[in-house]
Amino acid sequence: MNDLSDLLRPDAVLTGVVVPTKKMLFQLIGTTAASLIGVAPKVIADRLADREKLGSTGFGGGVAIPHAKLEGLSQVTGLFVRLDQGIDFQAVDDLPVDLTFVLLSPVQAGADHLKALARVSRRMRDRTFLAKLRGAGSPDALYALFATDDARDAA
Repeated sequence: MNDLSDLLRPDAVLTGVVVPTKKMLFQLIGTTAASLIGVAPKVIADRLADREKLGSTGFGGGVAIPHAKLEGLSQVTGLFVRLDQGIDFQAVDDLPVDLTFVLLSPVQAGADHLKALARVSRRMRDRTFLAKLRGAGSPDALYALFATDDARDAA
């Protein structure tokens, strides 16, 4: 299943974002996600930064999937951010990241977290899909891309 609407709500899609650093991106994500999941912004930003210290979640091609486990969540929740300009993410290919799909999971969501991460990763490796994400004109158009099961490159 490539439809990610079970992880991502329409109000969790941001576009036109301008931040100069990964730290500031995590702060923005914390502020935005806090209203969606009811966890303090600083806690969200700190958990994302803590995970990032283990190794970059930027896996190449301008894409990153920052993720963290948080107390107080009842389900895995996603947030998508398209940056106007790529930022340094210490990605494996050293290219700047402009597309981020954030996953926030309950602490006890071991298998569910890994399954969600695999689904998002699979979708975010599809070059045709990435081109559509970069070309979409609005948050609604971006959400519609994630809410469809339109995988051409499922291998």
